Amino acid sequence: MLDGLSHRGSRRPPLLIVPAPPGEGSGMDHPLCAEVAWAAATAGFPTLRFNFRGVGASQGRREGDATDLADSEAALRLLMQNAAVASAAVAALGSSAKIALELRKLHPGLSGLCMIQPSEQVAPELPRVAIPLMLVLGENHSGAPLAALSASAAEAGGNVEVVRRLNATAGTGLTQVGKAVVRWLQTLRA
Repeated sequence: MLDGLSHRGSRRPPLLIVPAPPGEGSGMDHPLCAEVAWAAATAGFPTLRFNFRGVGASQGRREGDATDLADSEAALRLLMQNAAVASAAVAALGSSAKIALELRKLHPGLSGLCMIQPSEQVAPELPRVAIPLMLVLGENHSGAPLAALSASAAEAGGNVEVVRRLNATAGTGLTQVGKAVVRWLQTLRA
């Protein structure tokens, strides 16, 4: 059983928030996860954030990418069932951006993908994303160079939002990330 936190709302699409993998953050309680959930929920969008197996109160044992994808897909299905919709948007933090790309393949009807501080591994795949795409990056992003990620997102027709002084540990820039995600959600079709 996965540990998760959901918020109700009447706006569409609902938003699944995929936390960064263990080692990159503190699961669903990471300040960026909490800020995105709060911003989306207060704007009226249903949200669900969760912990991977073996993280926080989630039961089971984490066995890497395969279980992370299975956990994310289970959370996505639960979110869509609870919101009574056939599609949802996904926001993924850090290296979980690659999980979001896999979810898109499994669920081609997703409303959109948002990647917050993605790892450099996703840049080559971004041009193939055929649904609304948003990248939120800190100006000092430590993953792929901003120019490479921006170019890949632009090739897919996506948007990039660069947040000045983004530092989740220090608590700076979080509000701007939440606002960027809400603006993106408002452009999506359910």
